[in-house]
This record gives sequence, structure tokens and C-alpha cells, in this order.
Amino acid sequence: MPSGSDLLLYIIAIFIPPIPVVLKSGIGVDLLINILLWILGWIPGVIHAWYIIHRAPPV
Repeated sequence: MPSGSDLLLYIIAIFIPPIPVVLKSGIGVDLLINILLWILGWIPGVIHAWYIIHRAPPV
């Protein structure tokens, strides 16, 4: 079950996917991949952000 902060990150990811990725995994490869996916298509960026939120331990 996601924590309250994770639920907020899931909602933020719908509008601006790179923000939750930065908060969960920092500036790195995951952020670069997410930005590229977000530029190529909004939905792939959101799905990738949700994956990162789900994969990372709670904030």
C-alpha cells in the first residue's frame, strides 16, 4: 500500500512526470529516461514515473 507522500507523487506524475522521478531517484539516468519519454509522449513519461515511484522505497 502506497504511503500518503507516494499518493501525492502519483498525482503529480500525471501532470509533470519528471518531478516525482527527481524526488524519488535524484538527478541521474532515471530522470534522463523520464524526460525523453515525456518529450516523446506524455503517457510513456507518466508510466515510467509511476514505475519509479512504485520501485523506490517510501520517501
